[in-house]
Amino acid sequence: MDPRAATSLQVHLAEVTAIAAEPALTQAKELLLEYGRFILAQPGVTGFCYGSLEQEAARLPVSYNQQGGGCLMAHVNGQPAGFVAWRALPAEVAPSAWELKRLWVRPAARGLSLGRVLTQAVLDRARAALRAQVFLDTVPTAMAAALRIYLQLGFEPCGPYNDNPVEGLGYFVLNL
Repeated sequence: MDPRAATSLQVHLAEVTAIAAEPALTQAKELLLEYGRFILAQPGVTGFCYGSLEQEAARLPVSYNQQGGGCLMAHVNGQPAGFVAWRALPAEVAPSAWELKRLWVRPAARGLSLGRVLTQAVLDRARAALRAQVFLDTVPTAMAAALRIYLQLGFEPCGPYNDNPVEGLGYFVLNL
């Protein structure tokens, strides 16, 4: 997608639900698996388990709904272009907090601010649900554009809050 043609683009966000039509579920699963393949292809990223991501995708969106969260898919001109998910963190980690997960924008749709739109949509939902914080972890060297979005939206570095085995992770939090 040519960013110069952005004025003619129609962006639509849709929550992925268990009762969504099969094509929508298939599209969301494919976006999630594309995210995983991208992470695996990054130099220096070890510890990422694609097998567990495949299991997560197979259970989408239930895998997030059962954890007090959900997922969104972005479409540009009717085509699936991005994905994000969130889930509640255990109270012992952070009471009344969510974790932002799996932000992914297809390469052809980059430069259209979809990453920001998807992230902001989760933050808006967190505020509406009276969450106090949103956490995330990311590999800054692999996801530099996503990191810029997070920092621009006010996320700040924090200590590790999970046992994610991926090397080179940065941990971030936004106080709402």
